[in-house]
Amino acid sequence: MIKYIIRRLIEILPTLLVVALITFFVTRIIPGDPASVMLGPQASVEAIEKMRVKLGLNESIPKQFLIYMKDLLHGNLGTSYYYNESVTLLILERFPNTVILAATSMILALLVGIPIGVISATKQYSIFDYVTMIIALIGVSMPIFWMGLMLVLTFSVNLGWLPSTGMGTLSKGLADVIKHLILPSVCLATIPAAMFARITRSSMLDIIKQDYIKTARAKGLRESVVIWKHAFKNALPPIITVAGIEMASLLSGAILTETIFSWPGMGKMVVDAIEKRDYGLVQGSVLFIALIYVITNLIVDILYAAVNPRISYSKTSERGDA
Repeated sequence: MIKYIIRRLIEILPTLLVVALITFFVTRIIPGDPASVMLGPQASVEAIEKMRVKLGLNESIPKQFLIYMKDLLHGNLGTSYYYNESVTLLILERFPNTVILAATSMILALLVGIPIGVISATKQYSIFDYVTMIIALIGVSMPIFWMGLMLVLTFSVNLGWLPSTGMGTLSKGLADVIKHLILPSVCLATIPAAMFARITRSSMLDIIKQDYIKTARAKGLRESVVIWKHAFKNALPPIITVAGIEMASLLSGAILTETIFSWPGMGKMVVDAIEKRDYGLVQGSVLFIALIYVITNLIVDILYAAVNPRISYSKTSERGDA
């Protein structure tokens, strides 16, 4: 396992290098000039050219890339053109807000999706099974921006129960923060909850047909013990995979949700950076997002071995080396 983890950590470096390379050149393809965007449409040609020199945009693309890579090797993600601040500091400032939203959404998704999936599997072909799986299919297929707008229209505009934008402040009390958190977290939890319900049902159906489950029932164990202690434990691996993928997606910035609800997280920051042609902030944010993905995937693989002892990464690694 240790050798496997070390090998995966080493593999992160070329992955991040490719991401940095692609992101750098893609940002240069985006129409618009950062200096012009920063100074506005009324700026003179001389002022724009001076700003380009200040930002280092007057250099050739290859030279800009070499400078960027040199900074990365020193652990520097660069400087935001628009905010004139370190990209690392801006990410560290916004990322905790995304963690709050992502963690709340993930908890909601797990609490709703997994029990529904388990009950649907134990009551296969029942009315509950049909209804919940249809709802789950709708949830997976539903555009997140439409869901967000409907929540705002219903609970903020029409009913006036909950605020539609912002994060709230602790100075006004914890209740204010929770009120601002409800709509975006419910919106963001919709697709993961539907995914968990479907994958849990599918995994549980495979497990409860196994002989050892029939044996457990034959021994007279309570059905709740058979389902949750024996069947659910062995149905966890695919659920963990989906949870890892969904958590990585949520943490990397729920762009649409944060934009709709004006949640001050990573997603909204990336959108604003693209609009402002803030190359440095876009590059640093995308690289940070890529790092989250690869680390999350590594954690999921480690959890796989913890949940299912039959998986041996050391043997797999040896076969691969051979």
